[in-house]
Amino acid sequence: MKELLKPFFLFCLLTITFYACDDFDDEKVDGNENEYLVEQDLVTSHDQGIINLTINFLATQNPALNEIKDKFTSGVDVYKITYNTTFDGETVVASGLVCVPKTPGEYPLMSFQNGTNTLHDAAPTEAPDSDLFKVLEMMASSGFVIAIPDYLGFGASDDMFHPYLHAESTVQSVMDMLRAVKEFVEEKGAVTLNNDLYITGYSQGGWSTMQLQKTIETQYSGEFNLKASACGAGPYNISTVTEVVTTETEYPMPYFLAYLYNSYAELNMETPMDSVFMEVYADKIPGLFDGNHSGAQINDSLTTVVADLFQPNFIANWKTGATFASLREMLSENSIEGYNTKVPTLLLHGTADTYVPAILSSNLHQQFMDKGVNAELVKLAPLSGLDHSGAIMPAELAAIAWFIQLRDGEL
Repeated sequence: MKELLKPFFLFCLLTITFYACDDFDDEKVDGNENEYLVEQDLVTSHDQGIINLTINFLATQNPALNEIKDKFTSGVDVYKITYNTTFDGETVVASGLVCVPKTPGEYPLMSFQNGTNTLHDAAPTEAPDSDLFKVLEMMASSGFVIAIPDYLGFGASDDMFHPYLHAESTVQSVMDMLRAVKEFVEEKGAVTLNNDLYITGYSQGGWSTMQLQKTIETQYSGEFNLKASACGAGPYNISTVTEVVTTETEYPMPYFLAYLYNSYAELNMETPMDSVFMEVYADKIPGLFDGNHSGAQINDSLTTVVADLFQPNFIANWKTGATFASLREMLSENSIEGYNTKVPTLLLHGTADTYVPAILSSNLHQQFMDKGVNAELVKLAPLSGLDHSGAIMPAELAAIAWFIQLRDGEL
């Protein structure tokens, strides 16, 4: 992703000096006055001039932006908030970014769920000036209040493990952030929310967004008016991911599955790690997910050769063996299938993705069709020739352009 956005940052380096923001004082919120919001801190600000220059630059590489360039009409303030959520029955203080247009008005809420990350210092609130997050923050200029959750295990809650691809805790923590954002906006008073919600995410975030979509639509439609959902390259059926990987000779991102199975072990999966991974890797995997190792560093400590990474019995018998019953149960519980949705849904996926195979999105789309969902309501959007990393920015810019056009009645 860094290589993908390098031209963008070289461009910004030439302009950002002229619009540098001042240091901001922290603003504290009395936690007793709100159910969810704990604190708010203004961390950065984007001038409308910089935003317009950035959008014009990005439009040269992403034509979808050309149709909406005139929608970016405001500067943006970016806040870090902390908020109350729950995990395993206990209260946890979590965190995330909130991006607010400087122009007063009534706006819909958008939530972006980010992709797989293992580094504490790469969480949204720790790296608000990183490539992708800076671009997403600027999208608020088009008339959205944008929430970017850290996820549990990052930011304010980095003293706990990250429950990777765990549906219940992911959805709970994201919904509680959205509730905290509502309290935050009411506290600030400069803008208001109209109760409409748009959600998007990529990779882990695509999966998170689909889990969030179904939960809101089936259980919380009275609280959130979900207008549209755009999911990018998500591992929707985690059993299928395991099946695809174990039938390959090599898999380029072994840390994805190590992260997954280590997370489930933390969540009391009964399948022993050394029955899944070769002992040399099973012993070291827990220590690699300490928040200080990047995905690339973890990959370097593992192997891309499937037969060398996994136990032969796991490769041969994970679908039926009694040893793997607990793992199979967790894979099933945390996967998601198509259902009878009424929410406009866009499934984006690079056709050359070797990390999260594109078949996961095409299978999910077919499941929606099999449920009788209108083909105009749930659309599959293949990103031709793009791999997992290369599709990140095109997918999210296409999603936001789609949201803007839906919001403004242009589709």
